[in-house]
Amino acid sequence: MGRGNRVAGTLEPERIVRLEPDAVVILDQRRLPGEEVELRLRSAAEVAQAIRSLAIRGAPAIGVAAAYGLSLAAARGDDLDAAFERLVSSRPTAVNLRWALEEMREDPTPERARAIHDAEVDRCRRMAEHAAELFRSDSRVLTHCNTGGLATGGYGTALGAIRAAWERGLVERVWVDETRPLLQGARLTAWELESLGIPFEVIADSAAASLMASGQVDLVVTGADRIAANGDTANKIGTYSLAVAARHHEIPFYVVAPTSTLDPATATGAEIPIEERDPAELTPRFAAWNPAFDVTPAELLAAIVTEEGVHRAPYDTTLPRMVHA
Repeated sequence: MGRGNRVAGTLEPERIVRLEPDAVVILDQRRLPGEEVELRLRSAAEVAQAIRSLAIRGAPAIGVAAAYGLSLAAARGDDLDAAFERLVSSRPTAVNLRWALEEMREDPTPERARAIHDAEVDRCRRMAEHAAELFRSDSRVLTHCNTGGLATGGYGTALGAIRAAWERGLVERVWVDETRPLLQGARLTAWELESLGIPFEVIADSAAASLMASGQVDLVVTGADRIAANGDTANKIGTYSLAVAARHHEIPFYVVAPTSTLDPATATGAEIPIEERDPAELTPRFAAWNPAFDVTPAELLAAIVTEEGVHRAPYDTTLPRMVHA
């Protein structure tokens, strides 16, 4: 896994992840916000390792990176079945990963991979416009984890919705959960909001319910890594507790995710595999349970927003099927 140059400038899709003739190039999210450094990944194995180690993360973004990785394997003359399995096993919860790789099976070309990337960016922009309609004037919005361009390879899901609402003059402030244990909110979402000029404050995850009780949250918006047929939603650990607190305080909780995140073959959230990560992320010394995701029951959601529009319960009939790039 080679290290490249420090980068600067606008966070365009190709700056987050792109395919070059001899490498998949990503912005190393582990180094943000302190440093902006690119990694050059010269094989599918290196792409898989970058996904596992969270150098690139976010369900749509890892799907795009995997598509580029399989295209790179084809160009190198590698065993595509082996490359597929290596990539698809790198993160088990996000369905976009398998979806993108299945899309690449019959046509593992750079053109096909770039089409998948372009389609994800387009989906984000469309869903952001739909989701912005759920904001009211001077909204104070709480979000969890990172759902911006870094997580999607382009514009963003929940953070894209916040961005679109801000551009309409509908956002007063964003509350950013730190998102323990790896601080994707405090590091990545804060970095993106700062670059966009959107007012925000970082809070401890454990402060969210108290913030709601004080009347300072008007809506909660998150992304998703997988959505079951019934609307149960897997997302970064801590999302479920936010949804419970939002329901108690009668605050609408919205999920914004592309149709590539929908998994109609999985009936309920109970069937979604939940990745467990290294206990050392929590504590270097003691035993620890460290799930990366939790499942929020559909009944706690006010709506799920995709690029096709705003969908409300019953989700098994209102959610669209996956749209192929």
